[in-house]
Amino acid sequence: MQEIAIINNDLPRVVIIGAGFAGINLVKTLQHKPVQMILLDQHNHHQFQPLLYQVAISGLEPDSVVTPVRKLFKSCINMIYRMAKVESIDTLNNRVMTDIGFVRYDYLVIATGSSTNYYGSKEIEIHSIGLKSINDAINIRSWMIQNLEKSIDGSSDREKEILTKFVVVGGGPAGVEMAGSLAEFKKYLLKNDYPEINGDLMKIYLIQSGGRVLPTMSVRSSNHAHKILENLGVDVLLNTRVSGYDGENIQIENGSGPETLKAGALIWTAGVHGNTINGVDPQSIVAGNRIKVNEYNQVAGTKNIFAIGDIAAMITDENPRGHPMVAQVAIQQGKALGKNILSLVETKKFNVPFKYRDRGSMATIGKKDAVADLKLIFLNGRLGWLIWSFIHLISITGFRNKISIAISWIIKYLTYDNANQLIIRRYNPVKTTNSNTK
Repeated sequence: MQEIAIINNDLPRVVIIGAGFAGINLVKTLQHKPVQMILLDQHNHHQFQPLLYQVAISGLEPDSVVTPVRKLFKSCINMIYRMAKVESIDTLNNRVMTDIGFVRYDYLVIATGSSTNYYGSKEIEIHSIGLKSINDAINIRSWMIQNLEKSIDGSSDREKEILTKFVVVGGGPAGVEMAGSLAEFKKYLLKNDYPEINGDLMKIYLIQSGGRVLPTMSVRSSNHAHKILENLGVDVLLNTRVSGYDGENIQIENGSGPETLKAGALIWTAGVHGNTINGVDPQSIVAGNRIKVNEYNQVAGTKNIFAIGDIAAMITDENPRGHPMVAQVAIQQGKALGKNILSLVETKKFNVPFKYRDRGSMATIGKKDAVADLKLIFLNGRLGWLIWSFIHLISITGFRNKISIAISWIIKYLTYDNANQLIIRRYNPVKTTNSNTK
């Protein structure tokens, strides 16, 4: 395999795999510092995952939530980006093997994130879709619009009923936000945009295996979200598991025994697992397909390899399963590791161990309601939505994206109007592999 052509210098080389929240914040911390960074990702953009569901229901255009890596770091003189798919790492020779060649490293940072976890069900994986990438969001949009159009064009009553049923599996923030947005689409847009469809025909289900939605948030947040979802017309099924889906029949199990629910689309937000890389010591892989790291995000059994973000499992007495796989952990770990790498370069010692600062959890339910479990206060309703909107707006990368999203939200808030419901590319709901991994 040929080495990737990169200008060598005398600076320590830090190779970063993944341009997600963790990788991007590591680059920001190390930019203009005395290191050479090589950023590898098979996609040429960073995506703001918390707003993917709005792209899926035509609330935002795709380019509002993605930023090209080269544009994001156009003034960073010590970072080199290569669009490459990482195939393996060679820890003996300090090399990363990719589909365009190999690159050498002094320090390696694995920030490959996570992908949708179907818990071993190939049938569900083939016929459903997750919500982990901009491609997923565009595909959900196309799938939804295609089904609505098919239900108009000469379909039988039975076909119409199936094509207009949408099921979201997983009652966490992503599932709640997706189900709420679908319900608002039905309530405010279906009649005007699809007058041929009987509004009572379209059904939205949210299936949660546990006893409440938003299980990682407070009971107050769960109860409020559940109430708002039901007010919007979402059928919330608790203590219910999905065991199969063939593209039409959803096999569910609850206290009453196995049942079958027919639906034309299933969106899976019920869990994620880490995107590991060939070459990582299998003994370092723990539950959730994550890589075990110490308090400095150093991979167990290595000296110059680190893992941050969703892929990293920093197991402690306080967190026996590692930190939650959320953006705030990834952002903080990226910044902390940047400081520790600089300390290693300068003093051969780590700076300070990572300490996660939980700033709270938030979820939106529709365009004017949200719940927020902040450190000192609980908020819901419109005030919660305003706080949610402000925090997400200042977190989005790129000034153009901030302005675009702010304008879209103002228009949507005042008019209930969505972005154009365009089928950018047709979606075939039957696939053979999961395309979420890096």
